[in-house]
Amino acid sequence: MKLPPEQIDRIAALGYTDVEARFLYLVAAHSGYFTMRQFNAFAGVSRGKRSTSFAQKLLKHGHATVRDYVKAGCVFHLFSRLVYGPIHKDNVRNRRPHSFDYIRTRLVQLDFLLENPQQDFLETEADKIALFCESLAIPQDVLPAKVYEGAAGTRPTVRYFVDKFPLFQAPPIPGAPPVVTFGYVDSGAGSLWGFTAHLGAYHALFRHLPAFRLLYIAPRTNGFRRAEERFRSSVKQPLESDVSTELLRYFAVRRKWENHEYVVPVTADFEFLNEARRCFHGDRFDTLYTAWKDGSLSESQLRVEFSQLTPARTVSFDTYLVRNRRSPVDERVRKQVNRA
Repeated sequence: MKLPPEQIDRIAALGYTDVEARFLYLVAAHSGYFTMRQFNAFAGVSRGKRSTSFAQKLLKHGHATVRDYVKAGCVFHLFSRLVYGPIHKDNVRNRRPHSFDYIRTRLVQLDFLLENPQQDFLETEADKIALFCESLAIPQDVLPAKVYEGAAGTRPTVRYFVDKFPLFQAPPIPGAPPVVTFGYVDSGAGSLWGFTAHLGAYHALFRHLPAFRLLYIAPRTNGFRRAEERFRSSVKQPLESDVSTELLRYFAVRRKWENHEYVVPVTADFEFLNEARRCFHGDRFDTLYTAWKDGSLSESQLRVEFSQLTPARTVSFDTYLVRNRRSPVDERVRKQVNRA
């Protein structure tokens, strides 16, 4: 990972050693939450005087809060503008308090980052937009986005890649050229709902990439098989198959919906329509739909166009098991399960 020296120096000027400053920069940029176990792993030290001194400085300066999970350990939240401001991150969401599940997810993500220091992770929204829109010439309107309503009289704000999951370029297999690798972090909750929603949010971007990899990161292996099956059915197979067939089905279902032809709800069609709207998003597909609907574009013409324009894709799915995973938050969940 490339950590900017001048910003590390600004954190160090607040009273931290170089190692402490580099760790705090990593936390501020990627997680907001951490444990002393993670600091010790980053610093290459054992539990003792060094981590105690670090914790005392954080609390004395008012740069972090700490939550004690009785006998299981503590989770620190780095929140102070005095840390985030000098490194131009005072508006990032990591400063704010978050839900229990969010904290679990960020702790798993930080473990993944600490275990993979050789990767050059894209850090900011601007970095990610530059990769796709400038380097790869992908339209910005297909990037995963969320609209935030402002105060009365102000315009809404559009933010991209708000999940802040790891994003980097790496070879899918040894010896292969690097491809865009999208990380998804499963905190260990055991549900595929979040993963399914995530794939839907990214599907339009996936469709514009000739090659990419999805890396499913988790502290346990029990969800790996189901996640791969979901990815294969909702992303890999549609993207590597004949796109024109999927597009024609979308047009047919969309026309039936717009013409109010569904007397009895058809769940499969509605689910497909919602997914297809995310996949076939943009002016180009709307223009094709209008031409197909009024008869000026035939099925055979559409198939010919996509056979010529649609590139072959290489879509990969991999899993990553976070090693030595143990946190106070996990201990709390385990105790709750045992009591139940």
